Amino acid sequence: MVDLASRLASLSPFGRKQQLDTDDSGELVDSGSIAGGGHAGRHTELQDSLRVSEALRRFLAHEKVIRDDKPDSPTLSPTLHALLQRPHIQVPPELTDRSHPLSAYFFSSSHNTYLKAHQLFGASEVSAYGSTLAAGARCVEIDAWDDEANADEPKVTHGYTLVSHISFRAVCEAIRDVVDKEAQSAASTQSGAAAPIFISLENHCNPHGQKRLVNIMQEVWGDRLLSSDVRRKGHEEQEGGAKVRLDELGSKIVVIAEYYFPGETVPDDDDDDDDEGSDGDSGEQEDTKKARAEYAKKKKATTTTVIIPELADIGVCAQSCKPPNNSWFESELVDGPHDHLINVSESALSTLLSPHKDMIAAHNANWLMRVYPKGTRISSKNLDPVPFWGIGAQICALNWQSFGPSMQLNEALFSGTDGFVLKPSYLRGGEKLPSKRKRLRLRIAGATDVPVPKGRESDDIKPYVSCVLIHPDDLSGKPPKCKTDHYKQAHIPFLRPGHKSPVTDPLWDETLEWVYADDELVFLRMLLKSDDKFAANPTLATAAVRLHYAVKGWNFIRLIDPRGHETTCTLLVKVDIDDA
Repeated sequence: MVDLASRLASLSPFGRKQQLDTDDSGELVDSGSIAGGGHAGRHTELQDSLRVSEALRRFLAHEKVIRDDKPDSPTLSPTLHALLQRPHIQVPPELTDRSHPLSAYFFSSSHNTYLKAHQLFGASEVSAYGSTLAAGARCVEIDAWDDEANADEPKVTHGYTLVSHISFRAVCEAIRDVVDKEAQSAASTQSGAAAPIFISLENHCNPHGQKRLVNIMQEVWGDRLLSSDVRRKGHEEQEGGAKVRLDELGSKIVVIAEYYFPGETVPDDDDDDDDEGSDGDSGEQEDTKKARAEYAKKKKATTTTVIIPELADIGVCAQSCKPPNNSWFESELVDGPHDHLINVSESALSTLLSPHKDMIAAHNANWLMRVYPKGTRISSKNLDPVPFWGIGAQICALNWQSFGPSMQLNEALFSGTDGFVLKPSYLRGGEKLPSKRKRLRLRIAGATDVPVPKGRESDDIKPYVSCVLIHPDDLSGKPPKCKTDHYKQAHIPFLRPGHKSPVTDPLWDETLEWVYADDELVFLRMLLKSDDKFAANPTLATAAVRLHYAVKGWNFIRLIDPRGHETTCTLLVKVDIDDA
């Protein structure tokens, strides 16, 4: 048993080499991770621990932003304290209005929610549902299978793999507890109803198992399930009635059930495992290759399971389907439900984007789409959600197991919201996107309390800031990058004579600039890194901002570490955006 555990541990994609490959991956999240779904922007536990370095206080006084007569005092002036506490983003209130149809929103979404780390060897954990929802997810996935040991209690697992399994009932209980906790919090703060939770239910059970799924959901969730009158309206929508609005769902649990086309017997390819190769990991272990091949072989031998009416009825507001042709965006979905959700892998959708982008966006203005990672992403790396958001895909299902670039962008889109964000007007069938060019000038002054990696000394790091501008029209995966020089501990004119700011309080005062096509879905990703010789440059802390939310002028940006933990590190920047 020890030998087996040791072999499986050697397959972990989260070893030191991957952690240093910081432009392409994050680190494994844990119970202390708060970021990913947007809620990190609200955390204030460390707010009273924030400080501003003497170098930055003197810099702001030199720039006449503040008047600070005692920059070496531990006490902040009221003006500086207010600037430090001010959020660096402001979400327009109309973007969190819930009075629109479901198709008008982006959902903060999780893929294979039950999994920890690896998609072939990882563990399934009930606690993952609580932590993912607490971080801001509003759509979570449950893969339900028959349990050979107990036909009345289906299990949740990643089928055909060595992934461990958990009880479907336990998962439902964990989600129930979140709903109750959110309801209690909303009542105590008088903040209004909590947002609904969508369940992307991947059913692999036989008819008896499906009946048990329905029974368990009804037993455990009770009146937390979407009410029958809203489901009735969903039935009316199928007949051409008005679409269900987000506010009509209240804080209920909404099940997305599967729909199968008449005579559908296609292979059960929910993870798109026909793709060859890995997800970018070099030197893939032989055991992993064998497991992948066995996984694909078993899946190809499996056909879809016909869904029973009781289960289909629960999912009436959104029915997930995989169309056999392109009728869904070329004209009208043939033989499909009116309230359909197109469930498609990133690789399948990517092949359609170039020739059919506008037609797909037009479809998504009125109906739902869920995009999930291709099956070769076995180490839980992620798809890039921005191009798919750019065609109006409401649900970009991400692996939340690591806090990598995609999760940082997800954090940026949903920061300061309840997990639902209204799409830009041009993606809801409104006016066209204006053809303007914009210029972003990012003046980076400096940072305070730069985190020092475990096992290293502070004098051993050479901090610099690397930034990328991410645009939905960029399908190359190589966004334009700019960076500062690494901090050199030289004398700064406005500091005290002979005083040098330590490397954990660097001062750069450099301006980075980009010109881009105007779009509400442009993001800036900032990485605070160390310029290490003879090694990949590790990320010390990070932040991502949707430019549509960015507060102009000088702001302190709270940074998050590569595991999605809150830090006391702040980055002082000035944001200017104007017409190019």
